[in-house]
Amino acid sequence: MNTHQGSLADEELDRYARHLVLREIGGAGQMALRRATVTVIGAGGIGVPVLQYLAAAGVGRLRIIDDDVVSLSNLQRQVIYGTADIGNSKAETAAARIAAINPGVAVDVITQRITTENAAELLACDVVVDGSDNFATRLAVADAAYALKIPLVSAAIGQFHGQLGTWRGWEPQAPCYRCYVGDAHDSDDCDSCAEVGVLGAMTGIMGSYAALEAIRCIHPFGDSQTGQLHIIDGLAPAMRTIRMPKDPACTTCGA
Repeated sequence: MNTHQGSLADEELDRYARHLVLREIGGAGQMALRRATVTVIGAGGIGVPVLQYLAAAGVGRLRIIDDDVVSLSNLQRQVIYGTADIGNSKAETAAARIAAINPGVAVDVITQRITTENAAELLACDVVVDGSDNFATRLAVADAAYALKIPLVSAAIGQFHGQLGTWRGWEPQAPCYRCYVGDAHDSDDCDSCAEVGVLGAMTGIMGSYAALEAIRCIHPFGDSQTGQLHIIDGLAPAMRTIRMPKDPACTTCGA
């Protein structure tokens, strides 16, 4: 990796050639990616493709937060892991795979569960991508990202369906994650893949989509997706988008 912050090394020019020819990315966008730090919550079905595509894209630092280990049932959708990884730390194993994908990417491994007590300390970054599987974690992450004014890309899946939104609730007209889910959720009441099932390829779709939106947050291109909830139906298949309003009664970002 070139240590000069103002230019790309020859190896980078070759590695990222398909980005550099995109008018919307180019050299400025690739430099922005190299300077960025992205925190990924969960190295599971959604987090795995997020990590793979952001590493390949040249994001300078990835922070993986996951306290779980690889199990046999993960392998149907979490394609960064193999049979020999069963029983090993997801975060540590994913970090090793990222080094193989792109040795120019720095990786922070945090093998602990994120909570309301440690979220602010762990989330210091440019973008947060949340692919966790429970509301306790999602709400802790969302509230910390709001307080720190860090864009939050949140993705969720179940069976053949996925949802994704980008939240910047500190902005005057933009909703936060709680504007969407409210306060009525029991933080422990979240259907898991083990209970309802999930088509493995759906996690790949949603994780790749989340990586796309994280890149958009780092170096804006196209239309802003802030406050828009994208709902993907893998059965139809179809996608629809709902523009979420800012909730004036929201306990996080409301008036």
